[in-house]
Amino acid sequence: MAVKKDKRLVVVESPTKAKTIRNFLPSGYVVAASMGHVRDLPESAAEIPTKFKGQEWARLGVNVDDGFEPLYVVPAGKRKIVAELKALLKDAGELIVATDEDREGESIGWHLVQVLDPKVPVSRIVFHEITPEAIREAIRKPRQIDEHLVRAQETRRILDRLVGYTVSPLLWKKISSGLSAGRVQSVAVRLLVQRERERRAFRSATYWDLKATLLRGITPFTAVLAAVGGKRVASGRDFDENTGRLKTADVVLLGGDEARALQERLRTSDWRVAETDEKPSIRRPYPPFTTSTLQQEANRKLRLSARDTMRIAQRLYEEGYITYMRTDSVHLSDQAMKASRSRIAQLYGDNYLSPQPRQFTTKSKGAQEAHEAIRPAGTEMKTVEELRLSGVEGALYELIWKRTVASQMADARLTYLTAQIEADGATFRASGKRIDFPGFFRAYVEGSDDPDAALEDRDEPLPPLARGDALGLRTLEALSHATQPPARYTEASLVKQLEAEGIGRPSTYASIIGTIIDRGYVDRVTNQLVPTFTAFAVTGLLERNFPSLVDTRFTARMEEELDEIAEGTAEWLPYLQHFFLGEEGLNETVKRGQEAIDPREASTVILEGAPGRVRIGRFGPFVEMGTEGDTMTASLPDGIAPADLTDEQMEQLVRAKAEGPDVLGMDPASGKPVMMLQGRFGPYVQLGEAAEGSKEKPKRASLPKGLNPADLSLEFALKLLSLPRTLGLHPDTGKEIQASVGRFGPFVVHEGDFRSLAKQDDVYTVDLARAVELLSQPKGGRGQRAAVEPLKTVGPHPKDGEPILLFEGRYGPYVKHGGVNASLPKGVGPDELTVEQAVTLLAERAAAGPPAKKGARRGAPARKTAGKTATKTAAKSASRPAAKSARAAETGRKTTASKTAKSARSAAAKSTARTAAKTVGRTGAKKPGTGK
Repeated sequence: MAVKKDKRLVVVESPTKAKTIRNFLPSGYVVAASMGHVRDLPESAAEIPTKFKGQEWARLGVNVDDGFEPLYVVPAGKRKIVAELKALLKDAGELIVATDEDREGESIGWHLVQVLDPKVPVSRIVFHEITPEAIREAIRKPRQIDEHLVRAQETRRILDRLVGYTVSPLLWKKISSGLSAGRVQSVAVRLLVQRERERRAFRSATYWDLKATLLRGITPFTAVLAAVGGKRVASGRDFDENTGRLKTADVVLLGGDEARALQERLRTSDWRVAETDEKPSIRRPYPPFTTSTLQQEANRKLRLSARDTMRIAQRLYEEGYITYMRTDSVHLSDQAMKASRSRIAQLYGDNYLSPQPRQFTTKSKGAQEAHEAIRPAGTEMKTVEELRLSGVEGALYELIWKRTVASQMADARLTYLTAQIEADGATFRASGKRIDFPGFFRAYVEGSDDPDAALEDRDEPLPPLARGDALGLRTLEALSHATQPPARYTEASLVKQLEAEGIGRPSTYASIIGTIIDRGYVDRVTNQLVPTFTAFAVTGLLERNFPSLVDTRFTARMEEELDEIAEGTAEWLPYLQHFFLGEEGLNETVKRGQEAIDPREASTVILEGAPGRVRIGRFGPFVEMGTEGDTMTASLPDGIAPADLTDEQMEQLVRAKAEGPDVLGMDPASGKPVMMLQGRFGPYVQLGEAAEGSKEKPKRASLPKGLNPADLSLEFALKLLSLPRTLGLHPDTGKEIQASVGRFGPFVVHEGDFRSLAKQDDVYTVDLARAVELLSQPKGGRGQRAAVEPLKTVGPHPKDGEPILLFEGRYGPYVKHGGVNASLPKGVGPDELTVEQAVTLLAERAAAGPPAKKGARRGAPARKTAGKTATKTAAKSASRPAAKSARAAETGRKTTASKTAKSARSAAAKSTARTAAKTVGRTGAKKPGTGK
């Protein structure tokens, strides 16, 4: 007799989501987490099943000759999770798949069913928010897994694998190891490169105008010169950005002399109002957030990266605070509009309500991810104070709350004011703005990609002006202006451009941008995305040999075809066959490229009009000048953007290399010369030359930022080279105490026990007694790191079931289990990290043992060990392209260390900290940013 099974097994992706949902379900429901995908294409050769290892197609994980059949495997780290889910399923009478409602969630659910092979009924539930009402409604209305969505996601996965695993090896051979190509990432990189090319081609132009401060009675206001003698004065938009010349002759171009002469003439002129105008205007509120617009606003207003925004939003969603954060829709449910309008009336008054509830229409082509905008979850529209949220979670939630509430508020009413003012044949223009009714401005004003843009909710009044009014002149300035090159992309503007072009999907933008930064194609400088010379070389190769892969229209069409597959109106197999196996398909194009592409040409970046060229070498980009057989080269310092590299800089670098180092003098202690050189990290000093045949490098130290090399004295150079200083022996142990500068600023150390120096201490003069005093103080005071909260729980460790935690550290994200920490290698983002990857990282870190500390500068031997560990880790846990570039992972952290050293306490200590950290970074002799 069969035993009746009353339990229902509900499977979600994450423990946080499981914990939240568990509270809303009655007894009889068991909620478990799959920890993301339970199977995928193999990430390394070790994961390929034995019976397929000898087959050529197995390295792709896709049998392109047999209907593009994917080879799915359950990674080692997921086997325990699968076993636990199967055990739970044995006692269940129903399997409920409750993964996220987008394509990825549908795919995770499908793989779960395939792997668990349930003998009980299976149902699929979806919900847009994790609230009791939403969960109960989803349970009442189950459906089946959507095979079309699954097939579309599988096709996307296969496409990405085919592009990455066929084009990336070509880049390794032709340019540099560790590079990668991607179906969407390569297009995003090209957009950045094209903008940088525009900036390089840009020619600045100078023009002048006048700015007057005028008085109406005692009220001052400003006006700007608009015309002279009835002819408009040239402004920035009148110049050709490629030549710096005027595009039209029908304007007056003022030079400095003309502007100053006009200034003197108008000082004694009469000023009168010639004309005034008022134009009423209405501003309507913005739609609620989609994934794309949330990423843009969080970047503009909170300076969050797209990756951080999505990670924080994921946490808010799983904890039940907001609705699902991957959506193209701007639609609001009736309960959301009702809750918003109730809050508006309560907080601002009925007159701030829109006359009728506002419903917005999704304009994004191919919108398909979810059915509602991102908004606060539930029916109360609780404020951030009521939820007691703080930090970045609170800031992001408040942004979402304000945007949602504002969408149901009344229009803002403004009046734009202008006045034409005449003075001796010159026409000035004054403009202002009056807020007649703020409406939705009370809650929310959208940010701008233009940092100089004025806020809309700010009154900019003019005094009452009427035609014929006489005005007083307070000041009159002649101002010089220079036209500016096109602005580099920020994460916000890149996301906006990707969405406008129809490239990728908003839910993928965070990983796209994170990937191109991690792989060294882009540097984030302040909030700008600056492409590297490596990005230029890779983009040039792809443009010449794989133009369709970096063509925005071609990539957008790929997204449309994936949408058609998801809708069931297109077949997936013919599309893959045409894309990969057609006469002009990717497979044949790559084969031709292997033969035809010249590695020297591919690794060379030609800068039009420059006296030399930039080449990508083993240790990064370098300048090359001269003709074949008679060339001169010099390393290119880090941080020089392609658009900012001048002819003078190129010539100076090569000339300095040819002339050799400047000798500042002799070190009295060693008798060795102290030399000033130029390297990848900028100018540095070096003690002596490397002995022939010796692997030991001379002692080096970078110059503090802001110090002109021409002002460097021998005395200061010796000071820079003096660290680390041995202060003496500890009176209790008889072991050495040293003073130096490291990652967190100046410090003293004794047998691995560190203490930061206080503000009044100088690392160059601190003595033994003071060091002993500092070391006697308990840890946790000034300079010691405070406890930090984990970003998330990756999952239980298969060995002991204890949680593996993910943290954000000074050198990037890392995982922790017990007493072992392991940094994430390049190419593995926090969002993509799996339990099996984390277990492998921790095992490699534990096997490497603790970093060496004795007998060397702080960190040097440890970095060599860590470098080897990173190599092993990337080979086992990252993708195939990542395995080729794992050596760059540790080097990237060295670069980060040089930046982190800026936290030193005083100006002198700050400079020295950067010096020491850069010196440590330089000793690795690896170019950061060339790996995944």
